[in-house]
Amino acid sequence: MQWETVIGLEIHTQLATRSKIFSGASTAFGAEPNTQACAVDLGLPGVLPVLNREAVVMAVKFSAAIGAELARRSVFARKNYFYPDLPKGYQISQFELPIVGRGAVEILLEDGSRRTIGVTRAHLEEDAGKSLHEDFHGLSGIDLNRAGTPLLEIVSEPDMRSAREAVAYARKIHQIVRYTGISDGNMQEGSFRCDANVSIRRPGGELGTRAELKNINSFRFLERAINFEIERQIDVLESGGKVVQETRLYDPDKDETRSMRSKEEANDYRYFPDPDLLPLEIDEAFIAAAIADLPELPDVRRARFVTEYGLGEMDAAQLTASREMADYYEAVAKAAGDARLAATWVMGALAGALNRDGLDVTASPLSAQRLGGLLARIADNTISGKIAKQVFESMWAGEASADQIIDQQGLRQITDSGAIAGIVDQVLSDNAQQVESYRQAEPPKRAKMLGFFVGQVMKLSKGKANPAQVNELLKERLES
Repeated sequence: MQWETVIGLEIHTQLATRSKIFSGASTAFGAEPNTQACAVDLGLPGVLPVLNREAVVMAVKFSAAIGAELARRSVFARKNYFYPDLPKGYQISQFELPIVGRGAVEILLEDGSRRTIGVTRAHLEEDAGKSLHEDFHGLSGIDLNRAGTPLLEIVSEPDMRSAREAVAYARKIHQIVRYTGISDGNMQEGSFRCDANVSIRRPGGELGTRAELKNINSFRFLERAINFEIERQIDVLESGGKVVQETRLYDPDKDETRSMRSKEEANDYRYFPDPDLLPLEIDEAFIAAAIADLPELPDVRRARFVTEYGLGEMDAAQLTASREMADYYEAVAKAAGDARLAATWVMGALAGALNRDGLDVTASPLSAQRLGGLLARIADNTISGKIAKQVFESMWAGEASADQIIDQQGLRQITDSGAIAGIVDQVLSDNAQQVESYRQAEPPKRAKMLGFFVGQVMKLSKGKANPAQVNELLKERLES
């Protein structure tokens, strides 16, 4: 391998508080431009910031969730820069003494391998406003509704070596902030945004010059942006050029990154402690209260699904991808009385229907209890798995229970051995030539040929004959 990629991510997570980090203005999404920016957010003369307690609580929850160091004393600083959408001319952030220190998360890759990615720090800060460039005919509009919205900026170590690892790490952080309830993680609304620092080097060599890819709000775009940037830097170096330290934007329409500005260093921001905010000090009682209602975290839940329900690692990971999906699955498993059958249907039929209709599991028209009721009818042999798919579609489209649909449509499985024997005998009588071929065939070929007879019996019974009994009776008749 000629080149090694080095990637670190800075993730800006909007915290799920009702008001802003230093004012009482609303954080609700979708308001008319500039209707939710108060005098404090705008930095008008005579106003002072007051720290939102809930933002601190959420930072403590995140620290506990990743096993990170938690500072009992942290300091807010002014980060000075001048953009049209930064009304005060500075951003209140944390620099030398952030609230969350070193931690780590484990990522599970598609091939089943695991990697531990270090978290350098996570600090509280306020968001800036937003510049709007569409529909202004050569001008820019400024919407300051987002100014002052609370953010937790989570900075990783440069531990990732590919775009896929970076995406796996970003997904893991997204999963954690949603599980803990500190953010809705809505990427379309800007609640979860990634900056990627990308560089390349010779394997084991000195770190290369990095480029920062700003404000990426899609996992798919994050992967594409990093892969483009890797190739761009390789092309620059192999053609004899030098990579410039800069900030770049990703254009998803052109699938490329382009230069935005030179990359600032910490001293360019002229950080200094904010004179209007006292150092933040938290004690053990505050920490205990903050983490008292933490839910079962995704790694713990995944491990429990493996041991308690007998699921494979990758299946357990899929079912715990979100807290809502994990809750839904457990409710289905309880109602069905069969955890593995529940996993198969939740990851298969349910996930397919949700994807087809563009729905989240929280908007599923089929409740966990109703789906569990359907699976219970498979488990007790009331219906076959094939008939269950038909019942599932009827349940998805309406409000009837599995039992109601089974009775209304006459779908109960035929388990009477005499009735099944009659159907089997008819099929064998109607297919005498195939029966003779089966009996003359070698045992290895008979297994495939048996499928033909099973299919004919199921067709004649309209799918209602018990498959296990059908197989047993066919073998008995054919081999006698």
